[in-house]
Amino acid sequence: MTAPIPRDIPDLPAVPGTPVLLPGYVPATAVVAPIRRPATAVFRLVTAAVAAAGVALELLLGSSDRIMSYFGAQAAVILALVSLASARRAWQASRPLSSALTGAALLYIVISGLVYHLLLGHTTPPFSMTGSAHPPVAWHGQWLALQLLYTAAPLMALVDWLILTPPGRLHLRQTAAWMLYPLAYLAFFLTRAELSLPGTPGRYLYSFLDAEQHGYRGALANALLLGLAIYGLAVLLVTLDHARPNPVGRRP
Repeated sequence: MTAPIPRDIPDLPAVPGTPVLLPGYVPATAVVAPIRRPATAVFRLVTAAVAAAGVALELLLGSSDRIMSYFGAQAAVILALVSLASARRAWQASRPLSSALTGAALLYIVISGLVYHLLLGHTTPPFSMTGSAHPPVAWHGQWLALQLLYTAAPLMALVDWLILTPPGRLHLRQTAAWMLYPLAYLAFFLTRAELSLPGTPGRYLYSFLDAEQHGYRGALANALLLGLAIYGLAVLLVTLDHARPNPVGRRP
């Protein structure tokens, strides 16, 4: 037998103080309906086509094993895939891709363009992804492929980020994850070189990482400096992303 329920429930003591409601975060997509952005979709589709065309042209001119071993070619493939997915979502008014993914694609293609223009574009013998010893002739295949990969694609990715993407989406916590791919590429680069016979053409694709020329200590020191530069660029992109104005309005 349970005790009978009392007819009168005694008054509960009042809670001291004024109740305070905790602030909550509501994402923009919960209150603002996504809209189709056909112009953005077309630009991102063109960006993907430019990056893919640069890689395809290099593959027509050289060995696929060699071409796809370059960081610049791999970064262009990543940019093409991310731009295609972003174009589809902008066309269908879907939620945008994760900023961790789009930020990584931006970082990799920009660093490949900077490395080419600052370290490789004026070397002797001339830099060539196909291994050619002759300097690229303007408007011919090799020259055009290099311009697509290291000039046009990075610039288009920057335009997309600055003009077509809302600010404040990149975060410092993402930068550590972005460094995993450059570290993995360095391991791949050195392993590929070790599996190649000494004197093999294209054993070391980048002169500043050539262990035969600089020794492993010098090559790893150059890799460390480049890694610090990549991380510094990642932090700079995040900082600028939170400081720049919003060119697209309140869009998700």
